[in-house]
Amino acid sequence: MPELGPLLLGIDLGSSGVKATLVSPERGIVASTSRPVALFSDHAGWAEADPAEWWGAACEVIGELLATSGADKSDVGALAVSGMVPAVVLCDDRGVPLRRAILQNDARATAEIRELQGALAHLDLLRLTGSVLSQQSVSPTVLWLARREPESWSRTASVQGSYDWLARQFGAEAHVEQNWALESGLYDLELRPLDDVVAATGVVWPALLPVRRPGSVVGEVSVAAAEASGLAAGTTIVVGGADHVLSAYGAGLVKSGDALIKLGGAGDILAVSKQVFLDRRLYLDAHPVPGSWLPNGCMATSGSVLRWEQHLLADASLEELDAAAREATPGALLSLPYFLGEKTPLHDPDLRGIIAGLHLGTTKGDLHRSFLEGIAYGFKAHVDVFAEGGLVLGDVRVTNGGSRSRLWREILADVLQRDLISIINHPGASYGAAVIAGIGTGLVDDWSYVTGALERGEVISPNPENVSLYEERYQQFLQLGQVTAVISHSLARSTS
Repeated sequence: MPELGPLLLGIDLGSSGVKATLVSPERGIVASTSRPVALFSDHAGWAEADPAEWWGAACEVIGELLATSGADKSDVGALAVSGMVPAVVLCDDRGVPLRRAILQNDARATAEIRELQGALAHLDLLRLTGSVLSQQSVSPTVLWLARREPESWSRTASVQGSYDWLARQFGAEAHVEQNWALESGLYDLELRPLDDVVAATGVVWPALLPVRRPGSVVGEVSVAAAEASGLAAGTTIVVGGADHVLSAYGAGLVKSGDALIKLGGAGDILAVSKQVFLDRRLYLDAHPVPGSWLPNGCMATSGSVLRWEQHLLADASLEELDAAAREATPGALLSLPYFLGEKTPLHDPDLRGIIAGLHLGTTKGDLHRSFLEGIAYGFKAHVDVFAEGGLVLGDVRVTNGGSRSRLWREILADVLQRDLISIINHPGASYGAAVIAGIGTGLVDDWSYVTGALERGEVISPNPENVSLYEERYQQFLQLGQVTAVISHSLARSTS
């Protein structure tokens, strides 16, 4: 068997699974695999995961990758980790989690958000951090924990993100990555801690961890981690980054205007900007390439709505639902996909899902199509924000599980009135993390390595017959959101 090394390992922690990819700098992707993990939602709006399950799944996927590729552990030259952001992991002084991780789409801290918005009204958080205080911010979640779980909070020695914690499990120094820092709202755009935000919670915090940028070397795989994972002790650990950022980078987003739509459990849209792009309706992340930025949005639900739909409809397959939706009339129903509240561009965790236009002749195809359309309208709202800020989009790519649905891609092209480029077999953020592991160790010599590295699929263009209808429905989507918000708020607060 020919020698495989050196190889680069990227691991991605998602809300529904852990994925890992091995990359050869010369030959590209060698192998990729994943393991499911559980999402816990014990109460409406809650979203949690067990870090111990992340670690177990990570060790399993590493073992499978080495076995299926024929690689030896000594072939792996470096690893980097990606994951959801900004998840919250409370750790004791040994780095052991004190409770389940609270994920980025968790919507429990609504009262704390409102309280801290008032307490921090004197600060221009948008200009300081790139985002406003919202469901995405860490300080309201910490305040909720300190009040309701004081025993865990009193033992907390550090607060980390999902992927930073996993890197620490492998042997990295305790740190947070730059985009966890920015999206947490605890650090400014220069990555300096914001003492005023911490003080506004009125609770005692442990010291905020140092911030590290993607590509920085932060340690080596420990002997204990090597025994558990099958990697070689001493393997270099490199800072990875936020999953949506590294997925976008891996898809080839390097030049200004490059954009990506991710149809995962949540719905992400990102675009490259060479200037700091500030808009309170969006988030702002640092692109891994120094000097570039990624203004972006994340809708709380996307594919997760479809999984809920499947459960209600006797576990119907997505292929079956797509076939029924293709026969349905476009725009027959109008859905607001706010089943976990909404993050960008509305920042309203108390919104709830709505399906308008139901009648006794409504079919499951009508229902399914309305979900695909409603999520597409949510993406269009983000594209409008980019345009208002003067960011001109160029190539628009689409990835993740939902992109396997040709119908969904067609609907997106019609709603956005833009050509969509499919990226074939994109492993997602695990691929971007693997490339960055190479950047950090010199095994990959340039950030532009990803440009054109993944296979492009068909380009789907808008159907002129649907464009005007969907523009009308989009305006109605915005109106429906406005007129139902008060009722959604009332229902949400009466059941919280």
